[in-house]
Amino acid sequence: MGSQENASRLRLALVESQDLDHARSWHLPPDQYSNRASSLTPTSLSFLSQIGAWHLVDDSRVQAYHHMRVWDGLSSNSRISFDSPFSDHPIAYMTENQNLTKGLARRLDELSDISMFDKTNVEKISLGAPPSSESSSLNLSSYPHVTLSSKHTIAARLLVGADGNNSPVRKFAGIDTRGWDYNRHGIVATLKLSNGNKSDQALPRRRTAYQRFLPTGPVALLALPGDYATLVWTATPAQAAHLKSLSENDFIAMVNAAFRLQIVDLDFMFTIPSGQVDELLWRESVSPSTIAEENGEIPSTIESVQEGSRASFPLRLRQSKTYTTDRVALIGDAAHTIHPLAGQGLNMGLGDAKSLASSIDFAVKHGADIGNEISCLDQYNSDTWMSNNRMLGAVDKLHWLCAMKSSPVVGLRGLGLRVVDSLEPLKGWFMRQAGGL
Repeated sequence: MGSQENASRLRLALVESQDLDHARSWHLPPDQYSNRASSLTPTSLSFLSQIGAWHLVDDSRVQAYHHMRVWDGLSSNSRISFDSPFSDHPIAYMTENQNLTKGLARRLDELSDISMFDKTNVEKISLGAPPSSESSSLNLSSYPHVTLSSKHTIAARLLVGADGNNSPVRKFAGIDTRGWDYNRHGIVATLKLSNGNKSDQALPRRRTAYQRFLPTGPVALLALPGDYATLVWTATPAQAAHLKSLSENDFIAMVNAAFRLQIVDLDFMFTIPSGQVDELLWRESVSPSTIAEENGEIPSTIESVQEGSRASFPLRLRQSKTYTTDRVALIGDAAHTIHPLAGQGLNMGLGDAKSLASSIDFAVKHGADIGNEISCLDQYNSDTWMSNNRMLGAVDKLHWLCAMKSSPVVGLRGLGLRVVDSLEPLKGWFMRQAGGL
């Protein structure tokens, strides 16, 4: 909002539990990457540029990718390829969350009239007390009053909850959510890829994202600068715990197997406590290489995993019944939580921020109350809730569809992939939807 023409005149306060000095000074050597990275669509990058934040992001830690290779683990000939038609128009961009946070924190420092409360927790949110009959002060009883651990209390004409999936702001507003847990965990890690195989010549891995759908969920390898990539693997909680307990070499063998072996082979490798390296070597020696491998349609083999980068988190779907009530608006994970298979979580949150800022800017321009649902917040809710709900529903259905092992479903699923892959206009439509265009 501080970058908007009209909304920049508002008094703004940011409450953040973390130390923003750490965010501003965040730095890693060029051969190390955080295990929490996100995919940014061209639309999201354009928004970050418009608000003056993107040029403050370290572009040496940003990797554009121009190709996507997606295939069904239960049907080896069922795959779809996405390719950007222009070298200067990537499909998306990968960067670490902390790199983006650093740029945003530095942009905040450039803006005036923003009160910053970092290293500060919210202790209580309540409505203000009605003024006494003798008082001549403003009636702020309908305003949310936020009491901070710093002993400050802020009365907000509009309280924006960007405070995560356990949002205290959402609880204060009494906004219910619907959704469910997937009984799956997302395993993340930072990986280094090997050099010099055929995939380097056919499709430069620094510009390609790979995703294979397994019965438990997708395993994805997303390019980072140089020979590095970030892993996001959807697995059962037991499988996730097993993957994190393995030695580095056995973990690497499991990741390589996830992109190469048949499902029955991969399932067996999950049953053994160790020795995955030897098991992978033997199974590859008796299995002929696939056309996809020969043509470089699967990623390069993994050479190493960055120490301390293996982690996991539970996956869930959540959608708030509304994103607004009187004087309250929710954005990002406070409003919705999505399965990571489409890489849309951060992009949806940035879309929320853009839409809300636009609605507030319009209200200020026309002298309306920015905390009023009818004069301001309903526009934001109507612009974002339904489009986000469609994305949540599509990704959820894709997860369940790809988890089915029934032969007829696998056959129809594979046919659908091959048909879409053969129709360039339809593929273009999917790319525009995913890119928010």
